[in-house]
Amino acid sequence: MNLLSSLRYLVAPNEHRHFGRAARACHITQPALSNALRALEAEFQVVIVKRDRAFAGFTPEGERVLASAQRMLHEHAILQQELGSQTDLPQGVVRIGAVPTAMPIVARFVALLQARHPGIRPAVLSMSSNELEQGLADLSIDLALGYTDRMGLRDTRLVAWPQYTEHYFLLRRAAELHPQGLQRGPSISWQAAGSLPLCLLTPDMYNRTIVDAAFATAGMWVQPAIETNSILTLAHSVLAGSVCSVMPGALVGAVRAYGELEALPLVSPEVQTPIGFMSHAAARPSRALQAALTLAQEPAWLQQASTHSGLLVP
Repeated sequence: MNLLSSLRYLVAPNEHRHFGRAARACHITQPALSNALRALEAEFQVVIVKRDRAFAGFTPEGERVLASAQRMLHEHAILQQELGSQTDLPQGVVRIGAVPTAMPIVARFVALLQARHPGIRPAVLSMSSNELEQGLADLSIDLALGYTDRMGLRDTRLVAWPQYTEHYFLLRRAAELHPQGLQRGPSISWQAAGSLPLCLLTPDMYNRTIVDAAFATAGMWVQPAIETNSILTLAHSVLAGSVCSVMPGALVGAVRAYGELEALPLVSPEVQTPIGFMSHAAARPSRALQAALTLAQEPAWLQQASTHSGLLVP
């Protein structure tokens, strides 16, 4: 069996946390995946995968083999890009993960990146903060846009490029339709917002942790009327019903066309959360990733990101 294929079959269960989904992602049957893993175990003469009916993780020896497999596949991908690229024309895939609240910003970023470098193919994934950090650790993503204040939570050396600061708004239906689109209303305290029926992100999302902490500081414990892990559902729930939502400026900016809505800056407390790109400090970047990082540090891009995200500009 091809060594690189065997390594991909080893990495797939770690990424998907399920043997069946891993096999489908590799376009092979589950028995073929199991046979490939047993062949690797015979090659290294160690047990790699914990035996159970469902995926239960890797043995300590398996974790070492997995880490080596991830590094080898990462280096192989970089070599392929380098062989297929010219110095001034980077090519290849850049895998970028972003927390849901930053998706409007990363969409702008990858569109600009691809327009500047047509040979680069950005692959964008919406991921929770935990998934981002795990993806950077195991090299399954190249770049992450998320909450940089969490960088020390894992035993992974990360480097960050600050982008903007999240500011928070209460999104609600407007008293009357505004032909010019969404309007900015007067400030509202977190305490007052906490007494309203709310649609919030689910507790596994770090944004929810930030929102809950702000309400707690204001002396409020909030039980949402609706919970979701979808940023689209946040806005559409406000449009369709009688609930309000708490959203950062990046998401508010994404619904500016809706004249039925208005956004009220949340105050008391003033909550500001830094957002930045992050990558693995020890991983060698590809030329495509280097091009993305160059763009991420350009003053013009940083100004654009701040204008359309941390601040709501009517």
